Amino acid sequence: MLAAFDTRSGNVIGVCRPRKRQEDFIELLLEIDRQTPSSITLIHIVCDNLRMHTGKKVQAWLERHPRFRFHFTPVHCSWMNQIEQWFSILQRKRLSAPNFRNLGDLQASIDAFIVEWNECAHPFRWSKASFAKILAATEDSLPRAA
Repeated sequence: MLAAFDTRSGNVIGVCRPRKRQEDFIELLLEIDRQTPSSITLIHIVCDNLRMHTGKKVQAWLERHPRFRFHFTPVHCSWMNQIEQWFSILQRKRLSAPNFRNLGDLQASIDAFIVEWNECAHPFRWSKASFAKILAATEDSLPRAA
């Protein structure tokens, strides 16, 4: 599953594919582009450090879509990306006791969850305490000067 979490509305856009390749990631980007009004001229995408996010095909796509800006979480800090919080919710609500006949059944369940989520979508509210925790983790992940 490849997905994006809109931090302003809480809506989720997702695509289920058998693999995680550049082409699949570009499909997600195209869907974000399609669903985002053209009046929004800058779209910030927070990514972890998977190779597919920085590949040649993705870089070429970004050159043709200048309203997209990528930002990368520090290594081992993917939890800083809000889609990871949503994946945790998906795991607890739909995948904790998996009982799917096949991959199509699994995909249908995930797609239905996205629709349900988006009907009552809300942004995650980060508190001062959660911000301090994230900031401390970020500082801990930075290399130290000798």
